[in-house]
Amino acid sequence: MTTTQKIQSAAQSGQLLPAAAENLAAWLAAGLPAWANASVEELVAQGAWGELNDRFFRYLEFGTGGMRGRTIGVVVTAAERGPAGPQGALAGMDSLTAGVPAHAAAGSNVLNDFTLLRAVIGLFNYTQTQHAAAGRGAAPRLVIAHDVRHFSRHFCELAASAWTRLGGVAFIFEGPRSTPQLSFTVRWLKAHCGIVITASHNPPHDNGFKAYGDDGAQVVPPHDAGIVAAVNAVPLGDTAAFLGKNLAEVVTLGRPADDAYLAAAATAALAPEIFRQTKLKVAFTPIHGTGSVATMPLLLHAGCEVHEVGEQIAFDGGFPTVKSPNPENAEALSRAVALAEKDGCDLVLATDPDCDRMGVAVRDRAGKMVLLTGNQTGALLIDYRLGKMKELGLIPAAGSDRVAVIKTFVTSPLQDAITRAHGVKVVNTLTGFKWIAAKIRRYEETLRAALGPGTNLDALTPAERAKLLQQHSTFFAFGAEESYGYLPNDLVRDKDGNAACLAFAELCAAVKARGQTVPEYLDSLYVRHGYFLEGVVNLYYEGASGAAKIRRILETYRAQSPKQFGGVAVAKFEDFGRQDILDADGDKIPKQDFYVVTLANSWSFAARGSGTEPKMKFYLFANAPVPNAAALPAVKALVKAELERIKSLIESDAKTRAEG
Repeated sequence: MTTTQKIQSAAQSGQLLPAAAENLAAWLAAGLPAWANASVEELVAQGAWGELNDRFFRYLEFGTGGMRGRTIGVVVTAAERGPAGPQGALAGMDSLTAGVPAHAAAGSNVLNDFTLLRAVIGLFNYTQTQHAAAGRGAAPRLVIAHDVRHFSRHFCELAASAWTRLGGVAFIFEGPRSTPQLSFTVRWLKAHCGIVITASHNPPHDNGFKAYGDDGAQVVPPHDAGIVAAVNAVPLGDTAAFLGKNLAEVVTLGRPADDAYLAAAATAALAPEIFRQTKLKVAFTPIHGTGSVATMPLLLHAGCEVHEVGEQIAFDGGFPTVKSPNPENAEALSRAVALAEKDGCDLVLATDPDCDRMGVAVRDRAGKMVLLTGNQTGALLIDYRLGKMKELGLIPAAGSDRVAVIKTFVTSPLQDAITRAHGVKVVNTLTGFKWIAAKIRRYEETLRAALGPGTNLDALTPAERAKLLQQHSTFFAFGAEESYGYLPNDLVRDKDGNAACLAFAELCAAVKARGQTVPEYLDSLYVRHGYFLEGVVNLYYEGASGAAKIRRILETYRAQSPKQFGGVAVAKFEDFGRQDILDADGDKIPKQDFYVVTLANSWSFAARGSGTEPKMKFYLFANAPVPNAAALPAVKALVKAELERIKSLIESDAKTRAEG
C-alpha cells in the first residue's frame, strides 16, 4: 500500500482522526521539501498513529499567549534528525545544537518552518490590509525578538526574510532579547507589529510565536481573530517560496535599541536613591535565558551587589540545570538560593527564558531564604509602590479613582483589598497580560483624545505622564498576574521581568533600610487586610485526546455547574462565556470559557483551559480575618488545611468530568 492508502485505511479503522487524515493529505500535496514528506512516510510506515494524531489533528491556534507547541516530536524521525553534526536549520548556531534535530518536526500542530511561515504570511496580509484601510502608504514595519530556545534564531531570521520578501520592513536584534524589550521596541520604532519567538517557560522541546500590535501589546479581539483568519487562509503550499532565507534587506538593531529599552526599564525604580543608602546583595539567575541581557545591567547600575549563578548565565535552550525553566518552581531557583545562602545575599531574583516573569526568594528573621508566590510578590509591590507614589506626590495621599491597579481575575483578592485600602481603583481582567495592556491602551487613547493629535506623549517624563493621565483619563499604577508577571509602568505593554527585578530590589532595599524583613512586611499586610492563601490545580492532557478531555470539563461546568464542595454550598456561579460581566471601568469583559465559583464562606475558585499549554487550570482563593498579629500563625494553619481539603475535592470532580 502507498502512504496515502495507509493513511486512508488508518482513518477508516479509527486509528487516525478524520482531521489528522485531512491535514496529512494536504501536507503531502503541498509540494514541501523532500525531508518533510519523508518524515511523514516514516511515521506512517511505523504505524505511529498516536504521534501522527498529535502532530496533525489541527493547526496550531492562537491562544491567550499566541501560538505555542512542540518543535521536536516525541518520536524523532531520521528525516528530521538529518545527517550527523550541526545541519539544516541549525547550521552555524553553536554547540547547543548537540542532539537537536536538523529540522523542526513535521506536522500542522507543530511549530516548524511551515506553520511559522503561514503565521508570518497571514500576519503580513492582515497588517497590510489594516494599514491600507487606515490610509498609510508605507511598507508594514515588523520587529522580531527571540529567546534562546532550539530553532529560535532560525525562526527569527526565517520570519524576517519572509516579511521583507513580502514587501515589508523587518527589524531583528543582534541576539536573544527579552519579550518586554520587544514590546518596548515596537513602540520605540513606531512599528506596525511585532513577533517574539519563545515558548516562555515550557519544556525544551517547545517553541512559540507571539504576535504584537502597534502598541507593543499582544493582539486582542478583533485583531486576534482577524490574524487567525488571515493565517488560515494561507495555503500550506504558499510557504515553499519563502523557505530559503535572504537577510540582505533585514535591519539588525544595535546598541541604541538596547539603551532605549534600558532607560525605560530603569524608570521602574521610584526612589533609586535607596540603593545608595542600602547595600543590597542579590543572587540572580536568568535560568539560561535572556535575563542576563538587561536585568543584570539594571541591577548593577542601580547599585546592587549582584552575585550571578555562573552555571545558569550562559544561553542554553536545553536548560540543562533545571527540570523546568520556570521561576514559579522552587527547583528552578534552588541554585540561586544555595548561592544566596553561601554568600549571605538579601534577595534571590530569577527570570524565565524570555524574561517576562520573575521569581523571588527573601531572607527571613531567622536568616533563611523564603520563596514567595507570584500573588505575594504582587501584593507587596502594590502596597509599597502605591505608598511610595503617594509619598512622592505622584498620586493623591487619599488615593483616586483616576489611578488604577490592573490584575487578572485569577490573581489573589489580597491585591484587591490592598489597592482599595489605598483608595485606588482595582480593575480585574481575563487571564493573559494582553488584557491588562488593552486597558492601558484605552487609558492612553482617552488622554490623546483630550490633548489633541499634536501631543507627543513619548516626550513626557513619568511624573508628567502620571499627572496628565489623572487629569484626563486614568493613570496605570501597576499590573500583576498570579503567574509571576508584573508591569511597573506603561512604557512596556507586556509583563516585564527586567523592570520587575529592579522594582522588587528597590522594595527589598527600602524594607532593609527600616530594619524589617520582607516576610515581616508581608505578615503586616495580612494583619491589616486578612489572611489570603491561594492554590492551583493543574491537570495536564496532552494531544488530541487531551484536548477532548479539557473540552469535556469546560462543557460540563457550563451544563452542570457544581452545587457544593466539602459541605460548603456554592453561593454564586459566573459563566464568562454566557453572562455579560462588567469591569471597574464599566467595560464589558470579552466572552470566554471561564468560570468563577464563589462558595458560601466567601472562598472561591476559577476554572479555565490554558491558552498556551495542554492543561486545565483551577485557581483557588481562601481567606480569613486576622484578629491580631499573635493570631496569625493559627489562622494560617487552619486556612491551609481547609484549602488542601477543598483542592482535592475540586481535582477529583474535574477528573471525573474529563472522563465523561
